[in-house]
Amino acid sequence: MTEVFGHGTGHEQVVFCQDQATGLKAIIGIYSTALGPSLGGTRFYPYESEEAALADVLALSKGMAYKNALAGLDLGGGKAVIIGDPHKHKTEALLRAFGRFVQSLGGRYITACDVGTYVQDMDIVARESEFVTGRSPENGGAGDSSVLTAFGTYQGMRASADAVWGVPDLAGRKVGVAGVGKVGHILVGHLIEAGAQVVITDVSPAAIERTRAAYPAVEVVEDLDALIRTELDVFAPCALGGVLTDETVGLLRAKIVCGAANNQLAHPGVDKLLDDRGILFAPDYLVNAGGVIQVDDERHGFDFARAKRKTTAIFDTTKAVFALAKADGVPPAAAADRLAERRMAEIGGLRSILTV
Repeated sequence: MTEVFGHGTGHEQVVFCQDQATGLKAIIGIYSTALGPSLGGTRFYPYESEEAALADVLALSKGMAYKNALAGLDLGGGKAVIIGDPHKHKTEALLRAFGRFVQSLGGRYITACDVGTYVQDMDIVARESEFVTGRSPENGGAGDSSVLTAFGTYQGMRASADAVWGVPDLAGRKVGVAGVGKVGHILVGHLIEAGAQVVITDVSPAAIERTRAAYPAVEVVEDLDALIRTELDVFAPCALGGVLTDETVGLLRAKIVCGAANNQLAHPGVDKLLDDRGILFAPDYLVNAGGVIQVDDERHGFDFARAKRKTTAIFDTTKAVFALAKADGVPPAAAADRLAERRMAEIGGLRSILTV
């Protein structure tokens, strides 16, 4: 295990983990523990390089700090990435080796599921570490966090609709969902139930067929570019991040962007481009917080109804962000950042008060 200090990103700690016997190569990023232990999922992905993996974990862990702060949780922000193809390289030994590295941090980082990792993987990691959430119900966990991630994103979409059209209703609206994997598939269900017209795309033919089988009314377009060019009311990125670039924003034909994918903005200036075009952006780390609300609730003895009630509050928090953005004359992403940073500073500052 190798630690990297500073790195010019504001992170408290960045840890490189390697175990030659199992082939494990992982990076754990801890952005902040101002509000509590850092919590964020483990992404298992075939990165092109270690540099690409590092860039991803740094961005994702920072995003988790802001997400947890806005969600009102007593948690800091962290993330882990395992470098490799989960279909080829994932083994019990590798996951248990990763669990030992998580355990070695003494609770500063708590892990959970993310892209490429699942509930059954967290059960294996937990055989070596006590700092694991997102476990199966039979092992005392909450199960798949995609359920409340999708529900929270839907609440954010309702708040966005209220801001644009004056009613928190998606009935009759045309919503384009980019990515119908774990979260996107469930989100489509909420939208169909609400009476929306849904257009989907995904790089996985199996994911598309699964969604079409469950919801025959959905329309399918060839790829992301085609979806971006489609006349939509809402564009919902629900796959990997970076989809909102200078180019794609210029082509986008939607009134609202609200989706579950992390780090949707390719760079910080993109939120201003969206604002200038009159497209309302619901910050991703705000609306997709349902999953982390669920896994945090697991730490206290999971109660689904309680976690769902907390997730429903994303509707009100999204409205508060839009109100602050309007009052301060800034894009919603900047307003969300301000609210999160304010809470981290105010509550984090209490740590200087000694208690017995």
